[in-house]
Amino acid sequence: MTMFRRTAVTAAAASVVSALLLAGCTGQPGDEQDGDASPASDTVTLVTHDSFALSDGILDEFEDETGLTVEVNAAGDAGTLANQLVLTKDAPLGDAVFGIDNTFASRVTDEGVIAGDLAQIDRGDVCINADKEWFAEQDLDIPETLEDLTEPEYQGLLVVTNPATSSPGLAFLLATYSAFGDNGFGDYWAALRDNDVKVVDSWEDAYYVDFSGADGDGDRPLVLSYSTSPAYTVTDDGESTTTALLDTCFRQEEYAGVLAGADNPDGAWELVRFLQSDTVQEDLPGSMYMYPADEDAALPEEWVEHAPLADDPYEVDPEEIAAHRDEWIEAWTAIVLG
Repeated sequence: MTMFRRTAVTAAAASVVSALLLAGCTGQPGDEQDGDASPASDTVTLVTHDSFALSDGILDEFEDETGLTVEVNAAGDAGTLANQLVLTKDAPLGDAVFGIDNTFASRVTDEGVIAGDLAQIDRGDVCINADKEWFAEQDLDIPETLEDLTEPEYQGLLVVTNPATSSPGLAFLLATYSAFGDNGFGDYWAALRDNDVKVVDSWEDAYYVDFSGADGDGDRPLVLSYSTSPAYTVTDDGESTTTALLDTCFRQEEYAGVLAGADNPDGAWELVRFLQSDTVQEDLPGSMYMYPADEDAALPEEWVEHAPLADDPYEVDPEEIAAHRDEWIEAWTAIVLG
Protein backbone atom coordinates (compact mmCIF):
# COMPACT_ATOMS: atom_id res chain seq x y z
CA MET A 1 0.00 0.00 0.00
CA THR A 2 1.21 3.45 -0.87
CA MET A 3 2.22 5.40 2.20
CA PHE A 4 -0.56 7.78 3.16
CA ARG A 5 0.36 11.43 2.74
CA ARG A 6 -2.17 14.08 3.31
CA THR A 7 -3.20 16.87 1.45
CA ALA A 8 -9.25 25.91 -9.36
CA VAL A 9 -12.97 25.67 -8.69
CA THR A 10 -14.80 24.65 -5.53
CA ALA A 11 -18.35 24.67 -4.31
CA ALA A 12 -19.90 28.10 -4.03
CA ALA A 13 -19.74 28.29 -0.26
CA ALA A 14 -16.08 27.32 -0.14
CA SER A 15 -15.30 29.85 -2.83
CA VAL A 16 -16.89 32.62 -0.78
CA VAL A 17 -14.84 31.64 2.27
CA SER A 18 -11.64 31.63 0.24
CA ALA A 19 -12.41 34.99 -1.30
CA LEU A 20 -13.00 36.58 2.08
CA LEU A 21 -9.84 35.09 3.51
CA LEU A 22 -7.51 36.04 0.74
CA ALA A 23 -9.00 39.53 0.31
CA GLY A 24 -8.32 39.85 -3.36
CA CYS A 25 -5.52 37.30 -3.58
CA THR A 26 -7.46 34.49 -5.26
CA GLY A 27 -7.10 35.38 -8.92
CA GLN A 28 -5.23 33.22 -11.39
CA PRO A 29 -1.52 33.21 -10.62
CA GLY A 30 0.53 35.14 -13.09
CA ASP A 31 -2.17 37.58 -14.18
CA GLU A 32 0.20 40.45 -13.50
CA GLN A 33 3.25 38.69 -14.93
CA ASP A 34 4.83 39.13 -18.37
CA GLY A 35 3.93 35.86 -20.09
CA ASP A 36 6.82 36.23 -22.53
CA ALA A 37 9.46 36.51 -19.83
CA SER A 38 11.85 33.59 -19.64
CA PRO A 39 12.84 32.06 -16.30
CA ALA A 40 15.93 33.59 -14.75
CA SER A 41 17.17 30.14 -13.72
CA ASP A 42 16.77 26.54 -14.82
CA THR A 43 15.92 25.52 -11.23
CA VAL A 44 12.72 26.29 -9.31
CA THR A 45 12.55 25.58 -5.58
CA LEU A 46 9.21 24.57 -4.08
CA VAL A 47 8.86 25.22 -0.34
CA THR A 48 6.24 22.96 1.13
CA HIS A 49 5.18 20.89 4.15
CA ASP A 50 6.48 17.45 5.04
CA SER A 51 3.38 15.75 3.62
CA PHE A 52 4.00 16.87 0.03
CA ALA A 53 4.40 13.69 -2.03
CA LEU A 54 3.15 13.62 -5.61
CA SER A 55 3.37 10.25 -7.34
CA ASP A 56 6.62 9.20 -8.99
CA GLY A 57 7.01 10.80 -12.39
CA ILE A 58 4.58 13.69 -11.91
CA LEU A 59 7.24 16.35 -11.34
CA ASP A 60 9.32 14.71 -14.09
CA GLU A 61 6.52 15.58 -16.49
CA PHE A 62 6.75 19.23 -15.47
CA GLU A 63 10.51 19.20 -15.84
CA ASP A 64 10.28 17.62 -19.31
CA GLU A 65 7.70 20.18 -20.45
CA THR A 66 9.48 23.27 -19.14
CA GLY A 67 13.16 22.38 -18.98
CA LEU A 68 13.14 23.41 -15.33
CA THR A 69 14.50 21.31 -12.49
CA VAL A 70 12.33 21.22 -9.36
CA GLU A 71 13.96 21.18 -5.94
CA VAL A 72 11.63 20.47 -3.02
CA ASN A 73 12.35 22.12 0.33
CA ALA A 74 10.17 20.58 3.06
CA ALA A 75 9.90 22.99 5.99
CA GLY A 76 7.90 20.92 8.49
CA ASP A 77 4.19 20.74 9.21
CA ALA A 78 1.97 23.25 7.43
CA GLY A 79 1.80 25.44 10.52
CA THR A 80 5.57 25.42 10.84
CA LEU A 81 5.78 26.16 7.11
CA ALA A 82 3.70 29.32 7.52
CA ASN A 83 5.82 30.46 10.46
CA GLN A 84 9.07 29.82 8.56
CA LEU A 85 7.84 31.75 5.53
CA VAL A 86 7.10 34.79 7.68
CA LEU A 87 10.43 34.59 9.51
CA THR A 88 12.40 34.30 6.25
CA LYS A 89 10.37 36.68 4.06
CA ASP A 90 13.39 38.94 3.48
CA ALA A 91 15.48 35.94 2.37
CA PRO A 92 12.89 33.47 1.01
CA LEU A 93 13.51 29.74 1.28
CA GLY A 94 12.60 29.17 -2.36
CA ASP A 95 10.56 30.36 -5.31
CA ALA A 96 7.09 28.84 -4.93
CA VAL A 97 5.14 27.53 -1.97
CA PHE A 98 2.52 24.82 -1.66
CA GLY A 99 0.63 23.92 1.52
CA ILE A 100 -0.52 27.22 3.02
CA ASP A 101 -4.08 26.57 4.10
CA ASN A 102 -7.13 28.65 5.01
CA THR A 103 -6.23 28.63 8.71
CA PHE A 104 -2.84 30.31 8.14
CA ALA A 105 -3.24 32.02 4.75
CA SER A 106 -4.04 35.46 6.13
CA ARG A 107 -0.84 35.40 8.16
CA VAL A 108 1.43 34.98 5.15
CA THR A 109 -0.55 37.33 2.90
CA ASP A 110 -0.70 40.05 5.57
CA GLU A 111 3.08 39.78 6.03
CA GLY A 112 3.72 40.26 2.31
CA VAL A 113 5.19 36.78 1.88
CA ILE A 114 3.30 36.05 -1.35
CA ALA A 115 3.81 37.83 -4.67
CA GLY A 116 0.48 38.30 -6.42
CA ASP A 117 -2.25 35.71 -6.10
CA LEU A 118 -2.70 32.45 -4.26
CA ALA A 119 -4.25 29.51 -6.12
CA GLN A 120 -6.34 26.83 -4.46
CA ILE A 121 -4.92 23.36 -5.10
CA ASP A 122 -6.83 20.96 -2.87
CA ARG A 123 -9.32 20.60 -0.02
CA GLY A 124 -10.20 18.16 2.71
CA ASP A 125 -11.92 17.76 6.06
CA VAL A 126 -9.89 17.62 9.26
CA CYS A 127 -11.68 15.15 11.55
CA ILE A 128 -11.10 12.76 14.41
CA ASN A 129 -10.39 9.22 13.18
CA ALA A 130 -11.01 6.01 15.11
CA ASP A 131 -9.41 2.57 15.00
CA LYS A 132 -12.47 0.35 14.45
CA GLU A 133 -10.64 -2.86 15.29
CA TRP A 134 -9.43 -1.51 18.65
CA PHE A 135 -12.93 -0.42 19.65
CA ALA A 136 -14.40 -3.75 18.58
CA GLU A 137 -11.82 -5.65 20.62
CA GLN A 138 -12.61 -3.50 23.67
CA ASP A 139 -16.38 -3.79 23.09
CA LEU A 140 -16.57 0.01 23.31
CA ASP A 141 -18.74 2.25 21.15
CA ILE A 142 -16.85 4.58 18.82
CA PRO A 143 -17.49 8.21 19.81
CA GLU A 144 -19.42 10.33 17.33
CA THR A 145 -19.33 13.96 18.46
CA LEU A 146 -16.93 16.46 19.97
CA GLU A 147 -18.77 16.17 23.25
CA ASP A 148 -18.31 12.39 23.29
CA LEU A 149 -14.53 12.82 23.36
CA THR A 150 -14.71 14.28 26.88
CA GLU A 151 -16.56 11.26 28.33
CA PRO A 152 -14.70 9.11 30.90
CA GLU A 153 -14.78 5.97 28.75
CA TYR A 154 -12.52 7.72 26.22
CA GLN A 155 -9.93 8.92 28.73
CA GLY A 156 -6.38 8.62 27.44
CA LEU A 157 -7.47 7.51 23.95
CA LEU A 158 -7.11 10.69 21.86
CA VAL A 159 -4.03 12.27 20.28
CA VAL A 160 -4.22 15.67 18.56
CA THR A 161 -1.71 18.17 17.20
CA ASN A 162 -0.60 21.53 18.52
CA PRO A 163 -2.42 24.40 16.75
CA ALA A 164 0.68 26.57 17.03
CA THR A 165 2.71 24.20 14.86
CA SER A 166 0.15 22.14 12.95
CA SER A 167 -2.51 23.25 10.49
CA PRO A 168 -4.74 20.23 11.32
CA GLY A 169 -4.30 21.19 14.97
CA LEU A 170 -5.44 24.73 14.26
CA ALA A 171 -8.32 23.44 12.14
CA PHE A 172 -9.49 21.30 15.07
CA LEU A 173 -9.17 24.24 17.46
CA LEU A 174 -11.36 26.24 15.06
CA ALA A 175 -13.88 23.40 14.94
CA THR A 176 -14.19 23.53 18.72
CA TYR A 177 -14.50 27.33 18.65
CA SER A 178 -17.25 27.04 16.03
CA ALA A 179 -19.04 24.45 18.13
CA PHE A 180 -18.76 26.05 21.57
CA GLY A 181 -18.05 29.76 21.01
CA ASP A 182 -16.08 32.24 23.12
CA ASN A 183 -17.57 31.11 26.39
CA GLY A 184 -17.40 27.37 25.83
CA PHE A 185 -14.36 26.43 23.82
CA GLY A 186 -11.95 26.97 26.74
CA ASP A 187 -14.10 24.77 28.99
CA TYR A 188 -14.20 22.14 26.28
CA TRP A 189 -10.42 22.02 26.01
CA ALA A 190 -10.09 21.90 29.78
CA ALA A 191 -12.35 18.85 29.68
CA LEU A 192 -10.19 17.23 26.99
CA ARG A 193 -7.08 18.02 29.03
CA ASP A 194 -8.62 16.42 32.10
CA ASN A 195 -9.51 13.42 29.94
CA ASP A 196 -5.79 12.95 29.18
CA VAL A 197 -5.68 14.16 25.58
CA LYS A 198 -2.17 13.84 24.15
CA VAL A 199 -0.71 16.73 22.12
CA VAL A 200 2.12 16.33 19.60
CA ASP A 201 3.68 18.83 17.23
CA SER A 202 2.95 17.26 13.83
CA TRP A 203 0.29 15.28 12.02
CA GLU A 204 2.89 12.70 10.99
CA ASP A 205 3.75 11.99 14.64
CA ALA A 206 0.11 11.78 15.65
CA TYR A 207 -0.95 9.47 12.83
CA TYR A 208 2.08 7.26 12.35
CA VAL A 209 3.56 7.14 15.86
CA ASP A 210 0.73 7.48 18.38
CA PHE A 211 -2.33 6.21 16.49
CA SER A 212 -3.02 2.49 16.76
CA GLY A 213 -4.94 2.32 13.50
CA ALA A 214 -2.41 3.51 10.89
CA ASP A 215 0.48 1.07 11.00
CA GLY A 216 -0.60 -0.49 14.26
CA ASP A 217 2.23 0.61 16.51
CA GLY A 218 0.61 3.41 18.53
CA ASP A 219 -1.43 3.12 21.70
CA ARG A 220 -4.11 5.77 21.00
CA PRO A 221 -7.16 4.59 19.00
CA LEU A 222 -8.42 8.14 18.35
CA VAL A 223 -6.39 10.61 16.28
CA LEU A 224 -6.79 13.97 14.61
CA SER A 225 -6.48 13.37 10.88
CA TYR A 226 -8.68 13.68 7.75
CA SER A 227 -11.96 12.28 6.47
CA THR A 228 -9.94 10.69 3.65
CA SER A 229 -7.59 8.84 6.02
CA PRO A 230 -9.75 5.67 6.19
CA ALA A 231 -9.04 5.14 2.47
CA TYR A 232 -5.43 4.46 3.53
CA THR A 233 -6.45 1.61 5.83
CA VAL A 234 -8.60 -0.31 3.33
CA THR A 235 -7.61 -3.99 3.46
CA ASP A 236 -7.66 -6.64 0.74
CA ASP A 237 -11.30 -7.42 1.48
CA GLY A 238 -12.29 -3.84 0.61
CA GLU A 239 -13.05 -2.79 4.19
CA SER A 240 -11.33 -0.01 6.12
CA THR A 241 -9.99 -0.66 9.61
CA THR A 242 -10.55 2.99 10.57
CA THR A 243 -13.36 5.51 10.31
CA ALA A 244 -13.66 9.30 10.37
CA LEU A 245 -16.06 10.98 12.80
CA LEU A 246 -17.81 13.25 10.30
CA ASP A 247 -19.52 15.29 13.04
CA THR A 248 -16.11 16.59 14.21
CA CYS A 249 -14.78 18.04 10.92
CA PHE A 250 -13.41 21.40 9.81
CA ARG A 251 -13.07 22.10 6.08
CA GLN A 252 -9.46 22.84 5.05
CA GLU A 253 -8.25 24.29 1.76
CA GLU A 254 -4.62 24.39 0.58
CA TYR A 255 -3.04 26.97 -1.68
CA ALA A 256 0.07 27.54 -3.76
CA GLY A 257 1.76 30.79 -4.73
CA VAL A 258 4.97 32.55 -5.65
CA LEU A 259 7.17 33.85 -2.86
CA ALA A 260 7.97 37.54 -2.85
CA GLY A 261 11.66 38.00 -3.63
CA ALA A 262 11.93 34.63 -5.39
CA ASP A 263 15.06 34.07 -7.45
CA ASN A 264 12.99 32.48 -10.22
CA PRO A 265 9.48 33.98 -10.12
CA ASP A 266 8.65 33.02 -13.71
CA GLY A 267 9.54 29.40 -13.09
CA ALA A 268 7.55 29.55 -9.86
CA TRP A 269 4.45 30.74 -11.74
CA GLU A 270 4.86 27.84 -14.15
CA LEU A 271 5.03 25.39 -11.25
CA VAL A 272 1.93 26.86 -9.57
CA ARG A 273 0.01 26.53 -12.84
CA PHE A 274 1.18 22.92 -13.11
CA LEU A 275 -0.23 22.17 -9.65
CA GLN A 276 -3.61 23.27 -11.04
CA SER A 277 -3.34 21.00 -14.08
CA ASP A 278 -5.40 17.85 -14.66
CA THR A 279 -2.24 15.79 -14.20
CA VAL A 280 -1.70 16.97 -10.62
CA GLN A 281 -5.35 17.37 -9.69
CA GLU A 282 -6.10 13.73 -10.52
CA ASP A 283 -2.96 12.56 -8.72
CA LEU A 284 -3.74 14.29 -5.42
CA PRO A 285 -6.25 11.74 -4.04
CA GLY A 286 -3.87 8.82 -4.47
CA SER A 287 -0.68 10.61 -3.48
CA MET A 288 -1.70 13.03 -0.72
CA TYR A 289 -5.20 11.83 0.13
CA MET A 290 -6.73 15.25 -0.46
CA TYR A 291 -9.66 16.20 -2.67
CA PRO A 292 -8.56 18.15 -5.75
CA ALA A 293 -9.80 21.71 -5.97
CA ASP A 294 -11.11 20.89 -9.45
CA GLU A 295 -14.42 19.17 -8.77
CA ASP A 296 -14.37 17.59 -12.24
CA ALA A 297 -11.15 15.69 -11.54
CA ALA A 298 -11.53 11.91 -11.34
CA LEU A 299 -11.56 10.33 -7.87
CA PRO A 300 -10.71 6.76 -6.81
CA GLU A 301 -13.78 4.50 -6.62
CA GLU A 302 -13.18 3.60 -2.97
CA TRP A 303 -13.43 7.26 -1.92
CA VAL A 304 -17.22 7.18 -2.21
CA GLU A 305 -17.40 4.75 0.71
CA HIS A 306 -14.19 5.36 2.62
CA ALA A 307 -13.26 9.03 2.08
CA PRO A 308 -16.39 11.19 2.10
CA LEU A 309 -16.40 14.89 2.86
CA ALA A 310 -18.56 15.94 5.80
CA ASP A 311 -22.06 17.14 4.93
CA ASP A 312 -21.91 19.97 7.46
CA PRO A 313 -18.33 20.74 8.53
CA TYR A 314 -17.58 23.37 11.14
CA GLU A 315 -16.61 26.78 9.78
CA VAL A 316 -15.22 30.04 11.16
CA ASP A 317 -15.35 33.29 9.22
CA PRO A 318 -11.91 33.91 7.65
CA GLU A 319 -11.82 37.50 8.89
CA GLU A 320 -12.47 36.22 12.42
CA ILE A 321 -9.62 33.72 12.06
CA ALA A 322 -7.27 36.47 10.95
CA ALA A 323 -8.28 38.72 13.84
CA HIS A 324 -8.19 36.14 16.63
CA ARG A 325 -5.95 33.25 15.55
CA ASP A 326 -3.01 34.19 17.79
CA GLU A 327 -5.31 34.99 20.70
CA TRP A 328 -7.05 31.60 20.44
CA ILE A 329 -3.75 29.74 20.18
CA GLU A 330 -2.44 31.54 23.28
CA ALA A 331 -5.62 30.69 25.18
CA TRP A 332 -5.40 27.06 24.06
CA THR A 333 -1.75 26.87 25.12
CA ALA A 334 -2.49 28.26 28.58
CA ILE A 335 -5.35 25.78 29.08
CA VAL A 336 -3.89 22.61 27.60
CA LEU A 337 -0.13 22.92 28.03
CA GLY A 338 -0.07 25.22 31.06
